Amino acid sequence: MKSPKEEPDERLLIEAAQQDPSRFAELYEKNFDRVYAYIARRVRDRVDVQDLTSHVFHQALANIGKFKWRGAPFAAWLYRIASNAIADHSQRKSREQTLPDPHGSAPQDHAPRGDAFVEDVERSARLFSLVNNLSDDQRRVIRMRFAEDKSIREIAVELGRTEGAIKQLQFRAIENLRAQMGVKHA
Repeated sequence: MKSPKEEPDERLLIEAAQQDPSRFAELYEKNFDRVYAYIARRVRDRVDVQDLTSHVFHQALANIGKFKWRGAPFAAWLYRIASNAIADHSQRKSREQTLPDPHGSAPQDHAPRGDAFVEDVERSARLFSLVNNLSDDQRRVIRMRFAEDKSIREIAVELGRTEGAIKQLQFRAIENLRAQMGVKHA
């Protein structure tokens, strides 16, 4: 959760961006990982996640002048924009499909659901940013394995290493992330 000191700082950043749109970059940097993680948890295709994240920040910049400070984190406003963008994206995708869903599943509600939800998104954003602290090899393996959904064999071939070496890099990366997140290994 935000400390009392962070709220005035965030409010000042927002006011600065409202006066000078070039100052929006600070808000972008501060919130990118959160918004990306929020969208990535709801949209499977990595290209769509990137496009939607870009759209959210474009919309936020275009509408920063309309933002009214109400004491809620700026990220909550970004999540609402993201939620709407995801809903629009889902509607477009469903219209593009010619066959009905064989499972008959209902559309999901993408609205935030309280503190537990925000904490989950914050944890995902923190994990996403911690991946950048890994060694180059570990970071590459984690991204290929989990963001690009490649198999151990595919990664080994692409990186010119043995499958055992890739498994070891993945294991060490996950252990490093657990340690940084303060998660005990079960």
